[in-house]
Amino acid sequence: MAARTNAQIAEALATMVGIMARDHQPGREDEIRLERFMKHKPPTFTGGYDPEGAVSWLEEVEIIF
Repeated sequence: MAARTNAQIAEALATMVGIMARDHQPGREDEIRLERFMKHKPPTFTGGYDPEGAVSWLEEVEIIF
């Protein structure tokens, strides 16, 4: 295996950082996760006192995850 110089290693790291920075969009990860979740058309919990409805809603949402 050929020995790499510090300059070669630094250049490779700089390239990797550049690629990662280009693909990184702050806050976008959360939006992507939400979009993916919403594609499954999760049930809506309307609130109020309905323990059985709340449990059912939770079970349906857990299936998506």
